Amino acid sequence: MGIERHAPAIKVSHSAARTTVYRIVALLFALTVTVLIFVYRDQLSQLGSYGYLGLFVVSVVGNATVLLPLPSLAATFVAGSLFNPLLTGVVSGAGMAVGEMSGYLAGYGGTAIIEKRDTKAYGRLEGWMRRHGSVTIFVLSAMPNPVFDLAGIAAGMLRFPVWRFLAACFLGKTVKGIVFALAGAQSLQWVQRFVR
Repeated sequence: MGIERHAPAIKVSHSAARTTVYRIVALLFALTVTVLIFVYRDQLSQLGSYGYLGLFVVSVVGNATVLLPLPSLAATFVAGSLFNPLLTGVVSGAGMAVGEMSGYLAGYGGTAIIEKRDTKAYGRLEGWMRRHGSVTIFVLSAMPNPVFDLAGIAAGMLRFPVWRFLAACFLGKTVKGIVFALAGAQSLQWVQRFVR
């Protein structure tokens, strides 16, 4: 004569619930990073005086904002004139790739904010990602452009494998970092010629 317990009429699979939790956590992480970077932007700008480690942190932070540009290429340019330009480019590329995970995670969360003017560009990027995933990430990350955040968001939304995203992004960002670091190194030599 006890109370009969019935199984719930609607079963939610554990994997669907887990995926929803992952999406929420990823989105909250991306938003938290963006807010923290904005709040502490003045303190973060002083990290450049810490050599390669400072450059890495500035590169992570400069690329961690989603759709709010904080350039880290200026730090790479200056660091290239102070340190080994090839190593500077690699360190900067690694930091930029790690920072771009915020866009990927915002897309993975499934509720990334895409402004109305960006919807056409996003649609085009999503098509490129479906057809040429790693190549799209590499090419777009190697060029200085404001569109890469959308590519990261598209990669996350399409569940592009994170290791492939990071590898292609690291290679492209490293190419860009080396170019900027070499330009910084050459500009110092150019200025020194005129000063002497």
